[in-house]
Amino acid sequence: MQGKKNYQEKLFLNFQLSDRVPKENFYRRLKELLDLSFVRKQTTEYYGQEGQKSIDPEVFFKLMLIGYIENLNSDRKIVENASMRMDMLYFIGYDVDEALPWHSTISRTRKLYGEELFLAVFRKVLSLCIDKGMVNGRRQAVDSAYVKANASMDSIIREDIMDDSKNFMNELSDNEEDKNSDSKAKHLKRGKANKDWTSPSDPDARMSKKGGKQLQLNYTAQVSVDTDSHVICGAMADFADKRDAQSLSKILDQTSESLDKRGIPLQEVLADTNYSSGDALKYLEEKNIGAYIPSFGPYKPTREDFTYYPDGDYYLCSQGKILPFKKISSRKDNFRKVYWSSKAECKNCPCKTQCIGVAGFKTLEDTTDKQYYDRMHERTTSKKGKQMKTLRSATVEPVLATLLCFVGMRKVYTKGIDLANKHVLMAATAYNIKKLLRFKAENSIAEIAKITATELMSSLFQSYRLLLRPFLSTKLRISILSDYSCFESQIF
Repeated sequence: MQGKKNYQEKLFLNFQLSDRVPKENFYRRLKELLDLSFVRKQTTEYYGQEGQKSIDPEVFFKLMLIGYIENLNSDRKIVENASMRMDMLYFIGYDVDEALPWHSTISRTRKLYGEELFLAVFRKVLSLCIDKGMVNGRRQAVDSAYVKANASMDSIIREDIMDDSKNFMNELSDNEEDKNSDSKAKHLKRGKANKDWTSPSDPDARMSKKGGKQLQLNYTAQVSVDTDSHVICGAMADFADKRDAQSLSKILDQTSESLDKRGIPLQEVLADTNYSSGDALKYLEEKNIGAYIPSFGPYKPTREDFTYYPDGDYYLCSQGKILPFKKISSRKDNFRKVYWSSKAECKNCPCKTQCIGVAGFKTLEDTTDKQYYDRMHERTTSKKGKQMKTLRSATVEPVLATLLCFVGMRKVYTKGIDLANKHVLMAATAYNIKKLLRFKAENSIAEIAKITATELMSSLFQSYRLLLRPFLSTKLRISILSDYSCFESQIF
């Protein structure tokens, strides 16, 4: 007999969310694992003793995490999705008949809280990953990606127009509009975009592009990823017109501080050539961090037909002529050591035509930080350096792709560098949470392998004691026992 479902909404229900959310549900497991109650104490300074009650700070951060975990780019969508999902309601501590906070409340609260609070939440999740044994931390792979700003290229205007309202009004006139457009295109082609032009909508956004893509307003997301587990140990936003090398010290300082709190020293860093600069290499050596960063393009480890002698600080050409150090020149904050030969020595040289052409003497230039580049070049061209290059790309690039495509980091929907930094931190936190909740299934394989290896070695050791030990010398028996003890300490 055909059935028919008759539905009539009940006036009263005996209902508990905890009975309806399965134990293996993602948000139920996250609720049991992640305790964010500490944020209430850290946010007391933001509120007075009177007036209407605010959103619970713990609820705010849980709603933020839902947005990034579900790849939702709107506060309205976060509230809408949470209101229809029993597991999300259970996670944030709301009943089905309770009204969720208004979306504008989430937006205001995001602006209210300082960056240090978002960093504290990130470090809380990172500490859970460390407690689970997921993070080695000693070797980090660093890279960056552009995060699209919440501003249009059509909004950019000249800096001097912003400073002078009278000129600004003149530029808006019909007669000057075409002229302004031509001037804009001219400046953009010359690479002076961020010096001469800005967006009033978001002054912190910077014009940049990657590869053959179109120029747009961006921020830069910097991430530091553990090479063993691909857990993010450091994350921050920076201005998109800065070279990655200028951001290296900031991202590594944040990462080192997070790991030092748990007694994990940062020992090695892997990065691409964009992170190569004299200041960055000095920083790494001062911090005693072993790095593998391919040298920046203009650096030359050797020069054909010329040999450098650091003791005397001079070059010697193939014809035995000396090019001594003469002076230090500066080009846009880049300091270079200049070497040149004398006209008299080069006058009758048989290689003059190929070497210096019509010039009277030979000139060579080197960066003043050549010794740092030389040491880095030696490391990166070694066998281990080539392995580290492959390891870096296999570690950090998939993480950045996941952040951009699946954790909502591709575009920031707020304005200003502070809010962009909060955006990157929360995206990294959501990524680590997903890794954390998947770790149990992955870890079981490692546990089985550990137990199997231990049982095998124990069996072999027992066989040795029964069969071989009586026939071996005392010195050899001590050596075998030492090796077995070392194996046990590594396993456990």
